[in-house]
Amino acid sequence: MDDRGKSDGPVVPAKPPNNAAEAVAEVVEGRGPAEGNATGKTRPGHRAGLSASSELDRVRQVARKDKDARFTALLHHVTVDRLRAAYRAIRPGAAPGVDGVTWHDYGQDLEDNLRDLHARVHRGAYRAKPSRRVFIPKADGRLRPLGVASLEDKIIQRAVVEVLNAVYEEDFLGFSYGFRQGRGPHDALDSLATGILRRSVNWVLDADIRDFFSSLDHSWLERFLEHRIADRRILRLIKKWLGAGVIEDGTWTACDEGTPQGASVSTLLANVYLHYVFDLWVHEWRSRHARGDVIVVRYADDFVVGFEHRDDAERFLADLRERFANFGLGLHDEKTRLIEFGRFAAERRSERGLAKPETFEFLGFTHVCAKTRNSGRFKLERITSKKRLRAKLREVKTELMRRRHLPIPEQGHWLASVVRGHCAYYAVPGNIDAVAAFHKQAVRLWLRALRRRSQRTSLTWERMNRLDRRWLPTDRILHPWPNVRFDARTQGRSPVR
Repeated sequence: MDDRGKSDGPVVPAKPPNNAAEAVAEVVEGRGPAEGNATGKTRPGHRAGLSASSELDRVRQVARKDKDARFTALLHHVTVDRLRAAYRAIRPGAAPGVDGVTWHDYGQDLEDNLRDLHARVHRGAYRAKPSRRVFIPKADGRLRPLGVASLEDKIIQRAVVEVLNAVYEEDFLGFSYGFRQGRGPHDALDSLATGILRRSVNWVLDADIRDFFSSLDHSWLERFLEHRIADRRILRLIKKWLGAGVIEDGTWTACDEGTPQGASVSTLLANVYLHYVFDLWVHEWRSRHARGDVIVVRYADDFVVGFEHRDDAERFLADLRERFANFGLGLHDEKTRLIEFGRFAAERRSERGLAKPETFEFLGFTHVCAKTRNSGRFKLERITSKKRLRAKLREVKTELMRRRHLPIPEQGHWLASVVRGHCAYYAVPGNIDAVAAFHKQAVRLWLRALRRRSQRTSLTWERMNRLDRRWLPTDRILHPWPNVRFDARTQGRSPVR
C-alpha cells in the first residue's frame, strides 16, 4: 500500500479485487482514512510552485508524492493569464450577477479589468459579491435554487479551482466522477454497468443526499480544506465566497451553511467535503466490514453502491446514516432505496413468488434487469428516465410554440440542435427505442406548432416527414458498450487516473 491518506491511526490495507486482471468500478488505489481530518501539521519544504516555469506541474508532483504535504503558497498561481483563460471559459450568454455586469461589458476593457482584479486579489482588497438567487424547474416538478455569481466572482473562482484541482485530483478516489477533469457522467455510467456485470452484485443501494449543497457545514469544510491547503490567502477567498450570502427579490440573506449551487467553486468544495465524509470512509468500510464484493460509483451527491450480500448492504446503510449525521448530512428518504438487483435477481424473486426486480435511476437513465433475446443471459438495460423525457418534451413544446412564426429553416436548425444534443447523451447501446421515441414526439410537437401558425393550414404528415428528413438527424447509437470504453480508459494503468 502506498502512503496516500496517511493518518495518525492504524492503516488498514485495502481488500484486493477478486480478479486483479479486471479493472472494474470499485478498484481504487489503496489508502487509509484521513483520521483527524484537517489537523495535520505543515510539512516543511513543500512550497507550491518553487519553479515558476513549471506552473502547476510542481504542485501536482508534490501532491502525488507526499500525501501529508500542505501547500503554503498557491495564490501566486492565480495570474493574469489564468484569469484571462477563466474569463474566456465563461459562456458569453451566461446570466449576470447582482451587479448586472455581462460577459460582453467586462470584455470592453478586458486587460485593464483583469489587471485590476488581479491586483485586488493579491493585496487582499477583493470583496466577494452576494449571489443572485434564481430557481429552475427540476424533472420532478420541484424548483432547484441556483446562485448566480457576479462575473468577477466567476472569473476568480474558476482560476482558483484550476489551481486547487492540481492538488485534489491527486487525492480523489477512482469511484468519484462528478465535475472532475477528464471525467463525465458517461464514465460513471460505464463504471457502474461494468461493475454490475463483472462483480457479484445482488443488491443495490440507490442513494441521494438530502439538500446536499445547502447543508454543507462550513466549519467542517474549512477543516477538510486545511488538511491540504495552508495558504491563508486562498482559504480567506473561499471564506469570502461562502459568507457572501444570496440576494432574492432584493433582500440579502446570510448563508451560515451550504454553498450556492451553480457557482464555479461549489462543485470542487462539494467533492472535497464528500471525499472526506464519504469516499475515504466507504473505502475503509469496504476493507474492514464487507464479507463480499462491494462496488461504488459517485457522481456529485448521487451515488450507487452494489453489494454481494444483503446483510452487508443493510449494515452499510445503517452505518452510513450515522456517518452522515456526524457531519450535518442526511439521506433523502424518498430517493434512497435498497433493492434486489443483478444477474440472479429475477430468478430468485420468481422462486419466492415475487414480481420482477425493481429498477433504479442514475444520471438520467433507468437501470433494468433484462435478458438477451438469443441466449437469455442477464443484460443490464439503460433506458431514458421517463421523468427526464417528459420534462425535456415540455421544454421543446414551449420553445416550438414560441418560435412557431419564425422561418422553417430557423426552426429546423434549432430543433436539430435539440435532437442532436439529446442523442449525444442518451444514445447508448440498448436505448435506441427511447431515443427514437423522443425524436418522433419532437416532430409531432413541431407539427402542432406549425399548424398553429394559421387556421387555414394545409400542412400534412407527408410534408412533415419531408421536413423531418431535411432538418433533423437520424437516430443512431453514438456510444460504445460500457465495458469497451471502460477497458479502453483504464487499460494499463490504475482506474483512478
